[in-house]
Amino acid sequence: MIKRKGTLFIISAPSGSGKTTLCTRLVESVDSLYRSISMTTRAPRPGEKDGVDYIFIEKPEFIKRQKKNEFLEWAKVFGEYYGTPKKHILHMLKRGSDVLLSIDVQGAMKIKRLKLEAVYIFILPPSLAMLKERLVNRSTDSKEAIRERLNISRKEIACSQKYDYVIVNNRLELALDNLRAIIIAERCKTGRS
Repeated sequence: MIKRKGTLFIISAPSGSGKTTLCTRLVESVDSLYRSISMTTRAPRPGEKDGVDYIFIEKPEFIKRQKKNEFLEWAKVFGEYYGTPKKHILHMLKRGSDVLLSIDVQGAMKIKRLKLEAVYIFILPPSLAMLKERLVNRSTDSKEAIRERLNISRKEIACSQKYDYVIVNNRLELALDNLRAIIIAERCKTGRS
């Protein structure tokens, strides 16, 4: 039997684009695709579970781990730290498992600079107006925070051409079908085994 190398799938999107929902549904519907769980110093949002959505840790512990080079990438976003634990991901890839990593553009570009082989997928909102509506409707941010997120979103959208694939999340099911198609196509590529 031919041993297949694991593939790292990196998904980025502006805040409010539906990235979390799409990633959750993707992992539920695609066999042998494992979601990496990032660490963060921010407080959990309503409904988020430690060890499922994020690993929630205190800032001093995060900084200690960062200094020990335990993260594949890390960033400070809106005053909080976010990072991708390195050891577990590299182990999963080595054993042939596919890993889904949901991170912001800043983190994705850090991984790209490491020359780590990965498939980069960017999720676009249908429009900036729709993105603003989604951010307002989720009721987790102040008006100032929403304004700041929209400014960052414009910069992130400008980076979308640095990704291998771009999907517009206008209809959730269609965007999910497109994501599944990318995973399947990448698994069938020559050179993956």
